[in-house]
Amino acid sequence: MDLIRSDACTELAQVAARLVVDDGLAFAAAKRQAVRQLGLPARTALPDNASMDAAVREHIAIFCADSQPAELLALRNLALVWMDRLAAFNPHLGGAVWHGTATRHSDIHLHLFCEDSKSAEWALIDQRVDYRAGEAPGWRGMPVSTLTVRCRAETLDQWVMVHLLVHDLDDLRGALKADAQGRKPRGPAQALRGLMNMAVDEPEERL
Repeated sequence: MDLIRSDACTELAQVAARLVVDDGLAFAAAKRQAVRQLGLPARTALPDNASMDAAVREHIAIFCADSQPAELLALRNLALVWMDRLAAFNPHLGGAVWHGTATRHSDIHLHLFCEDSKSAEWALIDQRVDYRAGEAPGWRGMPVSTLTVRCRAETLDQWVMVHLLVHDLDDLRGALKADAQGRKPRGPAQALRGLMNMAVDEPEERL
């Protein structure tokens, strides 16, 4: 029975990983959709995020090895543009673009840490940037304000969504705490540039 459960969980992780890579879904949404696609009961045990991360990297290695590095670089370059543009708000990059598993279907997630929660929004207004305001789950379980910008990635010849998650300045310390997998959950522009300057033929540090 345990072997059957293990096989089902592995298959679920593989299907969910394909949805993450090919459709740009977040882990949680990909797991739920994979359950529906496989016709599994709603209460099916879901793979943990460590298993998902491994499945995503495996899927990329098998199906996207030729294209993914260039797509990741393009998204990281675009993230740096916005991090430099919003440097006053302590921007930290998270998500697939930070962890190195992003493809052209991925969004960019930047965390901003502000003394005044409205200051980032005012900065976009001053720069005449169109944005959509909303909310997203925060790492403390409470929703945080988001400002979503649609911008052009010329090297990918497509539009990319950049989500700016606005936090209090005091939350910055907690933002750097390692996650359950021991990974750095996000990093500043200097750390991102360090990743991008690594030799192409060296394996990237798993963040």
